Amino acid sequence: MSQRMPHAPPKNKTSAAWLAFIGGQLGLHRIYLYGWRDAWAWAHPAFAALGWWGVERVRAYGQDDQLAWVLIPLLGFTLAATAVTAIYYGLMAPDKWNARHNPASLDAPGGSTNWLTMGAIVFALLFGTIALMSSIVFSFQRYFEYQVEEGRKISQ
Repeated sequence: MSQRMPHAPPKNKTSAAWLAFIGGQLGLHRIYLYGWRDAWAWAHPAFAALGWWGVERVRAYGQDDQLAWVLIPLLGFTLAATAVTAIYYGLMAPDKWNARHNPASLDAPGGSTNWLTMGAIVFALLFGTIALMSSIVFSFQRYFEYQVEEGRKISQ
C-alpha cells in the first residue's frame, strides 16, 4: 500500500511577488514556495541580520568602523536581490510559473498576472533600485575616503 502525498494548494504568483518584496529579508517568499526546509529561506535572514548589524555598528562606533563598510552594503544587496526576485516572479509567464510551482494542475489560476502583480513589480523596481544604488554609492564613498586618509598618512 503506497502512501499518498497530500495535494498542495496552488502557489499564487502575486502572493509570491509581494512576499519577496515585503518579506524578502526574512525569506518568506522561499518558505511560501518551497517550505520550511529550504536552506535559501534561512540564508536570507542571516545575510539581512549581518547588514542590520552593520547599521548598528555605525550607530555605536561611528562612520569610521571598517567592518560596517562591508556589512551595510550586504544589507542593501540583500534588499536589491529580493526586489529582483519579486520582479522575476511577477514577470514569469503563467505556463512557466505553473510548470515550476503548480505541476499538479498546469492550468491553475495562481500563475496569472494581474494589477496586484504589476504593483509588486513596480514597487520592487523602485525600492530595489534605491537599495542597490545606495549600497554602491556607500561602498565607493567609504572606499575613496579610506584611500584619501591613507594617502594623507603616507604623505606626512
